[in-house]
Amino acid sequence: MPAYRTADGAEAVHGATNSADGRRLASGGTYTDEVGPGERKYYTVELDSSSQPRISAVALPEAGADVSYSDSLTLTLESTDGTTCGEGTARFSADGAAWPLVAWAARVVGPDQDCQEAGVYNLSVARSGEKTDSGGDWPVELRLMREPGLASRPAEVSREAEDAPTALPKMPTEKPRRIRGGTGFNDAAGMASGVWRDRIRPGETRFYRVPLDWGRSLAVRTEFATTDTTDTSGYTSQGVRTEVYSPARAFVAGDSALYGADDPAAVPLRTPRVTYGSRYSYQDGLAAASVAGWYYVAVHAHRDLGDFVTDAVPVTLRVRLSGKATGGPDYDGDPAAAGFGVTGEDREQADRGQTPQAARRSELLTVVGWSGIGAGAGLVAVLALWAVLARRRAARAAPAAPAGGGSGAGYAQQSTQTASSAPYGGPPYASGPLHGPPANGS
Repeated sequence: MPAYRTADGAEAVHGATNSADGRRLASGGTYTDEVGPGERKYYTVELDSSSQPRISAVALPEAGADVSYSDSLTLTLESTDGTTCGEGTARFSADGAAWPLVAWAARVVGPDQDCQEAGVYNLSVARSGEKTDSGGDWPVELRLMREPGLASRPAEVSREAEDAPTALPKMPTEKPRRIRGGTGFNDAAGMASGVWRDRIRPGETRFYRVPLDWGRSLAVRTEFATTDTTDTSGYTSQGVRTEVYSPARAFVAGDSALYGADDPAAVPLRTPRVTYGSRYSYQDGLAAASVAGWYYVAVHAHRDLGDFVTDAVPVTLRVRLSGKATGGPDYDGDPAAAGFGVTGEDREQADRGQTPQAARRSELLTVVGWSGIGAGAGLVAVLALWAVLARRRAARAAPAAPAGGGSGAGYAQQSTQTASSAPYGGPPYASGPLHGPPANGS
């Protein structure tokens, strides 16, 4: 199965074993490293006093690796005096459930918050847990996002965040559209409201993404159908799982379900409404859903399904966006450029089921197509001008007809006819824009 696709242009770095020698990482950058069992690696970041850094670390054990529930990844942001500014720990949902393990941390700006000063801060990634046959180094992808500060503090910001909803709204029931999930955050396939169909193999994880604006919430019901099996009584207690992450790759919601090849399963999830004030909540899921942008849906099939499943499992994703979109806070900068916002292009990609890579290819083909139309139209114009000039040259070159007529008049007429039949007609050179591959290609 395909490996996790790291971000294009990600820079390889080597974290230090102590905080004094940590490699400096830049805001907005994506980096790759490795972390071994029981190891902690240090980096440094420079923060201003107004923006809000949101940092994630994605550990990438090999699919199907013999990981343990106790294995974990911890990401810590702290000041040089040891004050913890933000910390997050992630662990696997079950023994053997190896998939991208995501930890995140953020510094929240506001009254009575720690770590508000501009300066250098320490960042560390630590791995702990049992040493199994996955005891080798795990590749890690580090991403540093910078949410702009506020030009003015919105009146509705409060430390009291609404409770996360539980029951799903009425979910769509139309005919499913085909989609192919990505290997990770960087090539996740877009999804709009509607019904989507994919397939997932034992040990595999598929990623999708949904644009979620301020004031809106996401409901997704992931349905795992029956499939060909060698044992109709076979099952795995936490065989399938779905999780939702924020634009900053922060865990928002997740759940697992028992899966048997002769019995379908479903995992329903709903996110909180996206509000700026939720970042002050002590509930991690609420605090994560405090920025607008792409929300990611990760779907996982446990490796043990391979003991009784002979093929991939059909997966249906029912997606519903609820709530009225509202204006965002008064940022001192462009939030969409930093990854925190929803654009018209984002909505188009989601409606087409496109990965970021497929969207770029479609855009390129469109540009090439219109360029071809322009070049073709220009060539036709040049040929038309050439034909006109050819007629004029022929007319000037024709001998004068003798008085009273004669064969010379016939010659002049023949020359004009010959010039007017110059090879210039026929079908146009470009008939329309080029069409790319299917929109949901990866």
